[in-house]
Amino acid sequence: MSKPLHADPLFGAEVRDPSRQRRALVRWALNDWPYVTMMLLAVGGVSWATFTDHPAAAYWVFMVPVFAAICVAEGWRHCGAPAERLRLVFTQALGWAAVLVAMFLIELPDVRAVINDNASGLELLTLLALGTFVAGLQSRVWRISAVGAFLALSVPAIAWLDQSALFLTAAALLLIAIGIVARWLSSGSS
Repeated sequence: MSKPLHADPLFGAEVRDPSRQRRALVRWALNDWPYVTMMLLAVGGVSWATFTDHPAAAYWVFMVPVFAAICVAEGWRHCGAPAERLRLVFTQALGWAAVLVAMFLIELPDVRAVINDNASGLELLTLLALGTFVAGLQSRVWRISAVGAFLALSVPAIAWLDQSALFLTAAALLLIAIGIVARWLSSGSS
């Protein structure tokens, strides 16, 4: 067994063993890939829909069964008896069906007439966040509820980014200009 720390030959300080860190990262990726996948799919989908001005109703219809399958698969390990597993599948199916019906209601033409694409995408993400949080509670998997909470927190963040894109662009250009001026001044004085 290798030691987790070893001495750095140049500075004499103890550093972490890179192979051990790599193994820990691989172990984390293998254990938590469903939750990371859920977050990336949801935030990526709403970001694409929000920033490209394309309605993504089909994307959300695809996402609900994917999230439902992940919730059932992850909750399956916490169920012992066949009756518990049947109840898990039943409650997940009903819960996700309710989310899907709510998403269809948001996409009705009469509803779409009063909200824009950005608002629709954020509403769909909010529904997905709520459904994910509740599904995590029902399946007794705290990480799924954590994904739901993350998705809920991403709704106002995405809305802020969408509204302040011009501000963020101006701030980035200002920082670049300050950096160029600072570099020019430091090169001129030496």
